[in-house]
Amino acid sequence: MSLKRRKPPYLPFLDGPASFVPGLKPITPASWLSPDTEASVWLNDKRLLMKMMRAEVTAGQVDGGAAEELLPLVMKATGETPLQKMPSALEEAASLVSDDLCILEEAGQGDWRLTAGVLCAPTYWTLPERIGLDLGGLHGPVPGGDPELANRIARIFSGLKPGAILERFNWTVQASDKRYTPHRPSAEGKTLNDLYLRVERQTIRKLEQTGAVVFTIRICIDPLVPILREPHAREAFEDAWLGASTKVRQYKAWNELESLVAEACRHAAYAL
Repeated sequence: MSLKRRKPPYLPFLDGPASFVPGLKPITPASWLSPDTEASVWLNDKRLLMKMMRAEVTAGQVDGGAAEELLPLVMKATGETPLQKMPSALEEAASLVSDDLCILEEAGQGDWRLTAGVLCAPTYWTLPERIGLDLGGLHGPVPGGDPELANRIARIFSGLKPGAILERFNWTVQASDKRYTPHRPSAEGKTLNDLYLRVERQTIRKLEQTGAVVFTIRICIDPLVPILREPHAREAFEDAWLGASTKVRQYKAWNELESLVAEACRHAAYAL
C-alpha cells in the first residue's frame, strides 16, 4: 500500500497539542494489536531488520518467563503463528506484529525496569543503550521526566490489573519516511515532500502470571502535506503545532522544522 494514498490511521493532533502527560485511556483486548494498520507497509521490513541487525534491535531476557507468557497472547490477538523459527520467544512474538515489544519488570516496590525488548522503529533512541534502566533512566531525557513523570508511570504500572489495557498516542514531524531512526533525521536540505507525520501508538498491559508490564509501540509514518490539504485537519494541526509548550517544542526539536512546516501549511491551503 502506498503511504501517499492511504488514509492515516491516527491523527492525534486532532485532540490538541503534544504534551508529556501520559494521557492513557482503556481499550478492549480485541483492539490491543488488531487491526495492525502497519503490517502491509512495515512488517516484512521489520522481520528483515530483526535478522540483519539483531544486536541493535533486540536485547535483554528475550526468552525469560515474561516473554514466554507474552508469545501466546500475541498469537491469540493476531490469530497468527510465527512463519519461521526465531531465536527467542520475544522475537517470535515481535515477528507477528508491526508493533515493537518491550517488557518491564518490577525489581523492587515501584522499581520498574526495562528487561527485554525488540525495538525496530525507535524514535531517536536505541534498545542496547537503555536495557536495564528504571523509569527514571528511561524518561530522564524528557523534560520533567525524572522524577515527576517516572513516578507517575510507576504508580500506573503498579496499579494496573491483568487484563486491562491502556493506550496513548505521541506524535511529531520528521524530515524522513524512515521508521528505524535511532537518531533524529536532519532537516537540512529537505523539502516539503520530505515531511512526515510520525505517530506512536503505545499500549501497556500487565501479564497475569509474571506480573510484567508489556509496552507496545506502533509507529505510523504518513506524508504531512496530503494530511494538511483537508481544512479541518490543517487547522487542528496548526493549533496543535503552535500551541505546544516551549519545553515540548525544544524536546522534539521542532525549531529545526519550523520554516518547512509553515511552508507546508501555506502550500496545502493555497492548493485548495
